[in-house]
Order: sequence, then C-alpha cells, then structure tokens
Amino acid sequence: MNQSVIFGDQLFVEADNVRFVAQQQGVNINCYVSFATISGLCQSQMVNQHNAASMFEQCQFDLEDQAEELINQEAFTDTGDIEL
Repeated sequence: MNQSVIFGDQLFVEADNVRFVAQQQGVNINCYVSFATISGLCQSQMVNQHNAASMFEQCQFDLEDQAEELINQEAFTDTGDIEL
C-alpha cells in the first residue's frame, strides 16, 4: 500500500482540542480537532480533557480520513496546520 499521508501514534490533549500528527513526504503536520467535533462524530457523551483520548480513539479512522482529505486539498491554516 502506498500512502501519501501517514499518521503517527502521538496524541496530545489540549485545553479544548486534540492534536495528532500526520506526516507527508517527511514533513510533520499538526492536525487539530475540537472536542465538539469529536463528540459530534462519535455521537456520544460530551468530550472533555479527561475522556478526550479515549473518545478520539473511538472515531480515529474517520478523523484521520478527514485530515488526509484536507491535507491533500492543501487546506492548511496560516501556520501550516490542519483544523477539523
């Protein structure tokens, strides 16, 4: 399989979002997803700092698919990040 975007295992729970790291052609790209987005996608309880990592893991593949699509569309923020 030839993937243009690779996602690592790094996951960082921040104040109101989760940051995960993608890599494309050797460049690390920070991807941010808000707690509200995770909650809506997983259709479950409200996400907070205490349950964000486990809630992220429940819908990780969908979030990575969305991030990959945005990366391929070059929909980067001014700082070079991806926001879902």
